[in-house]
Amino acid sequence: MPNVSDRPPPTDPARSGGDTRPSRPPAPAVAPSSPEDATRAGSGRTSPAAIAEARRWLAARDPVLATADAQTPAFPWRLRPGGFSGLVKMIVEQQVSVASAAAIWRRVEAGLGEVTPDAVLARDLDTLRSFGLSAPKARYALGLADAVRSGQVDFEQLDRLDDAEAVAALTALKGVGRWTAETYLMFCHRRTDVFPAGDVALQEAHRAAAGLAARHGEKALYLCAEAWRPHRGVAAHLLWAYYGALKRGEVEAPKTVIPLSSNRPY
Repeated sequence: MPNVSDRPPPTDPARSGGDTRPSRPPAPAVAPSSPEDATRAGSGRTSPAAIAEARRWLAARDPVLATADAQTPAFPWRLRPGGFSGLVKMIVEQQVSVASAAAIWRRVEAGLGEVTPDAVLARDLDTLRSFGLSAPKARYALGLADAVRSGQVDFEQLDRLDDAEAVAALTALKGVGRWTAETYLMFCHRRTDVFPAGDVALQEAHRAAAGLAARHGEKALYLCAEAWRPHRGVAAHLLWAYYGALKRGEVEAPKTVIPLSSNRPY
């Protein structure tokens, strides 16, 4: 991130004149009936067995991901607290180092006592800035608190929305861009088919696994990720884990270019 483990894959012989490449598993037909149902369903989708099966499907579908998968051990789904405080924390972490973000967040928690909309709205801009927030981020926190109080955003109802609707609801909030919305939904709501292609670490991991000289930009990587539906979130976790192994010198990137997947939807 910036600021930066059974069955064989399903096949569909009827596709493309007897093509036996892995087909996409069907997406859920209906939205969860309640946030509690969504949480239970999300837990199943992010279990070790589900992640392992999705990895096999992805590796069979895309040779670039197969390269990363072959060198990356099992990993858990990244989970973080959500709600108002979870989203504020992600805003704090935008465009700063991990160490700086952690230090600022400690000051915010100490200054507010509890990171709630009421606690934020009880402070003015200068007080919030004294906790280490930049002026824009202090304004974003105040705006988000006001949006919760007015009912513009309801975190408990986000799981009733599909991925695109949930991203749209979050990006309608000042200070919440697409990367923040997608990572929030992935880590805090266990969304398994979102892919934050603007993430520089994902771009670099994909470049390395593909053996390319230059990495894809956000738009191009979103296009690549279309072939990974409905497991784009698992693909993101795989590439992040691969990127970490590269940075630690545990694996080496291929020396030659890996051909692009023939499963591209464009």
